[in-house]
Amino acid sequence: MLKSSDSFFVDSAAEAAPALHKLRPRVALLSNPKSTGNIAQLPRIREFCANHPDLFHYEVEHADQIGQAMVAIARVRPKVLVVNGGDGTVQAALTELYNGDHFGDERPPVAVLPSGKTNLIALDLGARGDPVKALEQLIELAQHDLAPYIVARELIALRRGLGQAGAPDRPVIGMFLGGAGLADTMLYCRDKIYPLGLPNGIAHGLTAFALLAKLFLKMKASFLPPDPQPLNVSLRQEENMISGRFSLLAVTTLEKLLLSSDVGGKGEGTLKLLAIEERPMSLIRGLAASIAGKLGRTSLPGVHYQHADEITIEGESSNVILDGETFRAERGQPIFLSPAQPLSFVKLAA
Repeated sequence: MLKSSDSFFVDSAAEAAPALHKLRPRVALLSNPKSTGNIAQLPRIREFCANHPDLFHYEVEHADQIGQAMVAIARVRPKVLVVNGGDGTVQAALTELYNGDHFGDERPPVAVLPSGKTNLIALDLGARGDPVKALEQLIELAQHDLAPYIVARELIALRRGLGQAGAPDRPVIGMFLGGAGLADTMLYCRDKIYPLGLPNGIAHGLTAFALLAKLFLKMKASFLPPDPQPLNVSLRQEENMISGRFSLLAVTTLEKLLLSSDVGGKGEGTLKLLAIEERPMSLIRGLAASIAGKLGRTSLPGVHYQHADEITIEGESSNVILDGETFRAERGQPIFLSPAQPLSFVKLAA
């Protein structure tokens, strides 16, 4: 269902076209009402949109509707495209924006509201606090020159091999990939802890406690996160692959990896890889270096921090999560990561 600030409803982008051209909104908002963080905030956002004629609002309930949403949004030629949802919603929107040709060579810059259970991308872009206030700020910025607030962000293209007729799969686009123990812990939190209905902070704290109890106390129980599966991680410019079981595996193009800005690391390339072996001291070393802002400056036993332009992940049915979407790295069916062409984003604060 499409909803605009003029409170008209249509069932197709074609039907909407004449009215959309009359609106000329400066800001288009793409919302996922089913994003967990949106359940409480969406009524306020809808009310806000109804009172702002320079805002075009499109809601989707499933990721496969985002292509249709982009068709409608492209017709109004917005100055800014705002995504209202968790990292999974942002990833689906970026994938469609990257692979589709809805805007031609004039893709609008993307802004992200701080909503959803996870907000790594929103945080990287300076969006914090109340999503309605962030939306109000974006509308104000769109009245003027956006250039001081525009930043280019490198993206990750994830492919799972060859599709039909030997052509590469349509890439999935994102900014942060978690694998090995990190992915298992994220899924544990999503499937076991979030359904308890606890506040985010308590849910994340309980998940961290369960992980630390398993890692440091060697506890084994069905209510704890599972053991990470073995992984082989290959970098194109490296002769040797990184192999083993890892408490944490992360690949990102975000400015910060864990708590550290990009300060070092071996190799060259856009993608930043951090792999911490499944040993308590390795995890302590990696987290301590991150907190101190020294990650990548010195070599640490069990901690691998490198830059690359191509990364291959292969494992024994091991989970990886790219901005909320889960994939499996299988033996003989690896996952391929490479840089994608940068897109423009609106950064609200430093």
